[in-house]
Amino acid sequence: MNRFQNKLTLWMLAFCLMLPVAISPVLAKGQASSSSSDATTKKSKKQAKRKAAGEKKAAAETTEAAAASVRSSGKKSSKRSGNVTAPKRTVSKSAAATASSPEIAAAQAGGKVWVNTDSGVYHKGGRWYGKTNAGKFMTESEAKAAGYKAAQKE
Repeated sequence: MNRFQNKLTLWMLAFCLMLPVAISPVLAKGQASSSSSDATTKKSKKQAKRKAAGEKKAAAETTEAAAASVRSSGKKSSKRSGNVTAPKRTVSKSAAATASSPEIAAAQAGGKVWVNTDSGVYHKGGRWYGKTNAGKFMTESEAKAAGYKAAQKE
């Protein structure tokens, strides 16, 4: 009886080990087909989001261009409570990022200032020179002519 139990146990163990090996190719094939359809669905969703974002950006640029043409058509800007706001500037993608170290060194040597186009303030040096997310290099006279103000703390 003991010998029979040992044989039965070994046969059951062999069967349990061989079953997953025999079934795994079928399971892998089924998973591969379902994951590839999920991947294509995800890709198409991403593409749709990118397309919608591109269309939204194009519409915003068109609206901004129309607003700029209205501003330049001779209408005076209104002043609120004595505060004058700097004119809004559109920033290209290349100028939207912070400047690299060689660019900063070259601009500083050339006597240029860093204009933060979001805040309307220009920096002659210091902590924010070439470091803000939206900005560009200009001469100080160009910055003043464009309506930007010098930074108070530098």
